[in-house]
Amino acid sequence: MDIKVLNSSKDEIEVEVESLTIVEILRVYLNKDSSVNLAVWKRKHPTENPVLLVKTKGKSPKKAIDDAVKAATKDLDKLADDFKKLK
Repeated sequence: MDIKVLNSSKDEIEVEVESLTIVEILRVYLNKDSSVNLAVWKRKHPTENPVLLVKTKGKSPKKAIDDAVKAATKDLDKLADDFKKLK
């Protein structure tokens, strides 16, 4: 999956993500992080990729995104393990 950094500063990052599903999952997990002030996405047209905006305080936005990816991966791995136990 391609992720393109459009703008980046100390407390803010704007990235273009190929998948609407992934950007929504990231938004949800980022908003659970107390160091994230704002995590929103937008897209100008349905044919365009969504753009995720993350504003932080006390943590770099790249670190916040990395933490969100790790948390989502951990939850999905647990879900997969629970599902395997049902068989």
